[in-house]
This record gives sequence, C-alpha cells and structure tokens, in this order.
Amino acid sequence: MKPRQKRLAIVLGGLAAVGIAATLILNAFQSNLVFFFTPTQVAGGEAPKDRPFRIGGLVKEGSLQRNDITARFIVTDTAREIPVAYKGILPDLFSEGKGVVAQGTLGADGNFTASEVLAKHDENYMPPEAQAAVDKAHEASRTLKQ
Repeated sequence: MKPRQKRLAIVLGGLAAVGIAATLILNAFQSNLVFFFTPTQVAGGEAPKDRPFRIGGLVKEGSLQRNDITARFIVTDTAREIPVAYKGILPDLFSEGKGVVAQGTLGADGNFTASEVLAKHDENYMPPEAQAAVDKAHEASRTLKQ
C-alpha cells in the first residue's frame, strides 16, 4: 500500500469511528430526553402518550390526598388541571399552592402517574432554622417598637 492510500484509509477509518460515536451519543441523549409540559399543553394533547415527560405547575389548594406512601394531587396552571398520583415520599418543600414538577407518564384515563416529584421553591428560600431566627428577630423588633 502506498503512503497516500494509508493516509486515506486512516482518515476514512477515523471518520467512521467519529460517525459511530456520534450516533451512539445522540441515541443515548434522545433516550434520556424528557420534555416539560404545562397542564394546558397536556390537556390539549401536546404531551407524548408513549414516553415519560414532565408536567409543571402549582399544586391545587385542597387537592392533596395521602394514603400511606401514595399521594394524589392536582397540578394546575390556573387554566387547566391534571390529576397526579405518586407512590413514594414527597419532598419536604412540597405543599399545596406551591410549585411542583412531576416526571412520569400520562394514562389513557387522563391521570398522570409520577415516578418522581420535585418541589420548586422561590429564590427567597431559607432553611427552617434560619427562618425561625428571622421570625424571632422580626417579632422582637415589633415588640420594641410598641
């Protein structure tokens, strides 16, 4: 084989290896890709029926029902509501009226079965101990002003 043919073979082999690696990476990425939808989009049929996705919104006030480790609640974006069922321990920040993101699948009955629930918090979050200290300081300052 001439040097020119060897170089060509090496370049073609390298391109083939890069192409195979890119294909494997993109396939893995697509398999793990999870899209986010609002309750309005889910009710409108925009969410996938055959693969997991994330739904986000607020937990409707008065909708949380617990039975052992199973929790049922409604996620709303104030326009539409989607019932959610989750089997597991809910995050500490999870509460009614607060933001939530749930990952799972939508059943044929329109109920969302979550495999993971993430509670969203605002940027003003403080650990409970710090919040208690701040509340105590505010109470003390109110008492001094009176």
